[in-house]
Amino acid sequence: MLFLVAALLVLGVLLGAVAHLPVPVSAAAGLAIALWLSLFAARERLSGRQRAARLHHDRGGLR
Repeated sequence: MLFLVAALLVLGVLLGAVAHLPVPVSAAAGLAIALWLSLFAARERLSGRQRAARLHHDRGGLR
């Protein structure tokens, strides 16, 4: 996932509006996006585990 964020940042620097911003601003924006994606992925993973545990419990445990 971090590779994807880095690739999009490089693409933006080369082709997009990010090329008109200073490098520290672009790096900070890329870091903010990477942090947001990481938090989102962690939240989704945790909610998936809790959902699976709830489903397992509702069905009466092991079969």
